[in-house]
Amino acid sequence: MRSKTLSSGGFGKDQTTDIQNPVIMAIALSFGAAVALGLSRFSYGLLLPPMREDLSWSYLLAGGMNTANAVGYLLGVLLTPPIIKYTGARSLMVAGSALASVFVLLPGYTTDGNALLIQRLLSGTASSFIFIAGGVLAAKLASMHTRLTGLILGLYYSGTGIGIMLSALIIPVTTAWADNYELSHAWQWSWRALAASCLIATLIITVPAARIGEPSAAKSTEGRFTFRDFFFSLSGYFMFGVGYIGYMTFVAALLKEQGISSISISIFYFMLGFAVLISSRVWAGLLDRYKGGQALAILNAILAVACILPVLTSNLILISISGFMFGGVFLSVVASTTALVRHNLPAPSWPAAISAFTGAFALGQIIGPTVVGGIADTPAGLKLGLLLSAVALLVGAVLSIKQKALKT
Repeated sequence: MRSKTLSSGGFGKDQTTDIQNPVIMAIALSFGAAVALGLSRFSYGLLLPPMREDLSWSYLLAGGMNTANAVGYLLGVLLTPPIIKYTGARSLMVAGSALASVFVLLPGYTTDGNALLIQRLLSGTASSFIFIAGGVLAAKLASMHTRLTGLILGLYYSGTGIGIMLSALIIPVTTAWADNYELSHAWQWSWRALAASCLIATLIITVPAARIGEPSAAKSTEGRFTFRDFFFSLSGYFMFGVGYIGYMTFVAALLKEQGISSISISIFYFMLGFAVLISSRVWAGLLDRYKGGQALAILNAILAVACILPVLTSNLILISISGFMFGGVFLSVVASTTALVRHNLPAPSWPAAISAFTGAFALGQIIGPTVVGGIADTPAGLKLGLLLSAVALLVGAVLSIKQKALKT
């Protein structure tokens, strides 16, 4: 199907785009999410146990690494709107992905704690550039194919699952290879391989980035984004950031504490990533149906249940169910906020709104890893930390349900 230029959707008339297969374009675009979250952020959850053991880190320091990543992410949120105005979303997405490839490479050549903190911060900033710019492009692509809105948004965000699955394959193989040759700091080879994967993904996203046009600048105050209108959904999304990152940062460490083998943990991570990948189809109807905060509330509540399971049991089957549930939901929470923005605001306001939601998300991520890591160093351990993550997600569900659709 040949898409025509939309003059009423907030896009400039010079932005004619020929998208013959929007699903393929969404899948290609999703490799940006694979870099932003799957390869550069969530891979750290698998690398945390060997890095912590090799470098004698406390859980507080290990969690602080992801706090630094979240601080960088928030910095990127603040920088993204003015940069997008100057460069456009397409250029920023590709440039951010190229930068992320470089930053992911850095831990492969250093063991210094301060250098690694800086690396995590810079990686978070680049991830924010990719994720927000990619979200804007995905929202535009969805607006050109309104019957596929939920699917397109879900496909973009589910690209994170590709990154998680690649991480689950790359990290054990490269670490085992380095151990076999008795190379020092075997985990560094995993970072190098992850960086190569980021670079390949960057080449892939240049195609959809070049094909999808830019939203035009807003010409009036009508339909502009305001924090007041989205207070409850922003608050619910903040609590999602607090809750989900504790699970993604420390669940592998908890499983190792429970005596689960490294191979089983890698399989757990792979299945979690696979669940992310297929989640776009599962929740597409939910994202299309609800115009307020209902989708965000439902998904937060499901995540809370998934978060509690590893706290209650070390049974491998139930833990696998937890990972599959979590992977099948958590990126759809992100997609639900983009759908909420698209349902309630005109296209020129999407970058500001998506940046605001990403900012709330980033603030939550700053708090989550440090709190859970600090608790993990006490006698209460990681289980209490993950329990508090589940509570944060439940609070997020309660807040989100109060978000009403705007009268547009």
